[in-house]
Amino acid sequence: MSRPIQSVPNYTTTCLVMGFVNLLWIFGVIWVIWGLPAVMVLAVILNAGINKLGRHMR
Repeated sequence: MSRPIQSVPNYTTTCLVMGFVNLLWIFGVIWVIWGLPAVMVLAVILNAGINKLGRHMR
């Protein structure tokens, strides 16, 4: 029952697109519940976290 090792598909683009879609609907729900300023604050916090992660990964 031994099978040869094969390469796996690259799902990076799919993962990034789905992450973007999820982020959009989450921002939409937050916008409906708490308004645009809450979305903007969350976006700034996420941006700072992504920048910090980028600096840490270098």
